[in-house]
Amino acid sequence: MKKIVKLATALIALTFGSLAHAGGHESWKLDNENSRLSFGSIKKDTVGEVHHFQELSGKLAENGQVELEINLGSVETWIDIRNSRILEHVFGDYKTATLSATVDMEEVKALAVGDSTVLDMEGQLDFLGQTIDLESEIFVARLGKDRLLASTNDMIFLSTEEAGLNAGVDVLKDLASLPGITRTVPITLRAVFTATHDHAAAEPESHSVTVASVGAADVIEGDIKKGKKLYRGCKACHSLKAGKNGVGPSLNGIIGASAAAVEGYKYSKAMKDSGLVWDQANLTAFLSNPKGLVKGTKMQYRGIKKESDIQDLLAYIQSQS
Repeated sequence: MKKIVKLATALIALTFGSLAHAGGHESWKLDNENSRLSFGSIKKDTVGEVHHFQELSGKLAENGQVELEINLGSVETWIDIRNSRILEHVFGDYKTATLSATVDMEEVKALAVGDSTVLDMEGQLDFLGQTIDLESEIFVARLGKDRLLASTNDMIFLSTEEAGLNAGVDVLKDLASLPGITRTVPITLRAVFTATHDHAAAEPESHSVTVASVGAADVIEGDIKKGKKLYRGCKACHSLKAGKNGVGPSLNGIIGASAAAVEGYKYSKAMKDSGLVWDQANLTAFLSNPKGLVKGTKMQYRGIKKESDIQDLLAYIQSQS
């Protein structure tokens, strides 16, 4: 349930950031009455239930700064005793989840009534005493001059194990004498916003993207936004956080580094003996045909066909290191 809150919060934050007018001193306020953050659960393997949070609030400043709160005490599962148990055993002493983010509104500055777009967002969530990095995609449509709608672009499934919720779910399961509760949770979001014309001055904010070089590596020229979308295919195995390995090693600082150099990751003998340095040329060759460059590599990936896609992907990876 924590994971539900945090990613859904990210989706709302993206919506906020997406919807500022160009040129006007405006902010956007969430219309709680017409918005809904829902999540599902399955018990006894066959009984599906839908729940939601009743109170969402937040605002977006003209410069793209987002602050959003979800009232955890407003959780509604349609069973009073279950609401109480979630508050006690899952949320504990924490009353709200708070999101802070900065968003780029360039893509929707010219959004006319009836138009729509799909946008990405990155931010941070303060939740139950921890700070969590967030990333999401959301569909945005303009309903009117001062009215906007956003919804999840795809259904999102969240793992209770990844969110560290298994212990809390176990307590709920035992209290309800259930044989099981699903450990994968779907969420959806509908968010409606209204513009407020406060005429408050805002500091101009640059939305340009600069790719920083890593170590001795040259700056890689590419479309970072396209690269970010391509990276979604890498996320199942690789993280961009330093020291965080998964099925594959962390890619943080990979450009310009020696092969098989990430601490804590167990590489194949072929990779350790390759002697490669991950410059742009070697990375391009590897990503186009991993087993063609390093025979015996553990990487189970057929490769990227278009060299321009590889360049965009590398530009994004470099920008995050």
